[in-house]
Amino acid sequence: MSITVEITVKGTVQGVGFRFFTQEAALAVGLDGYVENLSDGMSVRVLASGGKEEVEKLIAELKKGPSSSRVLSVEVEWKEGPLSLKGFSIKH
Repeated sequence: MSITVEITVKGTVQGVGFRFFTQEAALAVGLDGYVENLSDGMSVRVLASGGKEEVEKLIAELKKGPSSSRVLSVEVEWKEGPLSLKGFSIKH
């Protein structure tokens, strides 16, 4: 069964490779979705869909982030059903 989450990560997460880190982590566990920087300059949004266990693995990775980042908060909103996206992309 597929679930979807919208995750907002705040902190030093722009300009430090966070989107690439997120894409690699999501693809490694087989999730679909995307990651994008938000206009506030200090947050990224992740929309991910897949199995609950895989989504939870991604959330755990996002809480750590790459070594160049500093994650202050991770907000997770659980949604119903799968996304209609295939693969995991970086939005620019």
